Amino acid sequence: MTSYPKFRRNSVSTLILIAGLAIARPVFAASPNSASQYRQQGLAYRQQERFPEAIAAFEKAAELAPKDVSARILLGWTQHLAGQESEAARSLWSAIYLDPFSVQAFNALGIVYLVQGELPPAITSHTWAALLKPDNEIAYYNLSLAYHRQKLHTVAIANAKRAAQLEPGNPHPLVAEAIAHWDNGDRNAAIQSFRSAVSIDSRYGDANFLDYLKEAGFSTEQIQTSKQVLLQGAGE
Repeated sequence: MTSYPKFRRNSVSTLILIAGLAIARPVFAASPNSASQYRQQGLAYRQQERFPEAIAAFEKAAELAPKDVSARILLGWTQHLAGQESEAARSLWSAIYLDPFSVQAFNALGIVYLVQGELPPAITSHTWAALLKPDNEIAYYNLSLAYHRQKLHTVAIANAKRAAQLEPGNPHPLVAEAIAHWDNGDRNAAIQSFRSAVSIDSRYGDANFLDYLKEAGFSTEQIQTSKQVLLQGAGE
């Protein structure tokens, strides 16, 4: 049986010392759970759109768990939401260095490049993500937007159709398909695709609401084209 040392009744100073050490222990002392705590803290800040605090928390989580891919993806995506695209790309590449088969990292990196207008790396990132996960609707949707901006409309349409097939309740691929049809010269197909999007979410029948598509990866020009399709369809 293990024996434990007993304190004498007059060992008050020893007890005070032990209590003091316990109180002085920092809340986030190095421990197996500390990285997880910072990650949860970062998620809470991000939900409140307190991006500087969220980024700082995710940076600490990545520092405490240097081989944790998810912490770096969370950091990169939060930097993207904060408009720090160059920093986001670096964080996501650091995640890919740890795991070259991370679909989440390549999806996020492709979006970062797409928003910056860097279309070749955006296409490369999403193509690899689609190869890693063939039912990856995010990759096909963003490939559609990227190819449309490169004026490869037939390829854009094919990718939009695939994304819509994989996620039938999402109106975004249908709008992406509509603008690709429109610029490919098939106005009827464009209007039909757009009406399908409106049937899923009636808000897309409001031209002002379409400005929201910027958050879905659409460029300013693509948003204007979507408004043209909507107005043309409303006039028929």
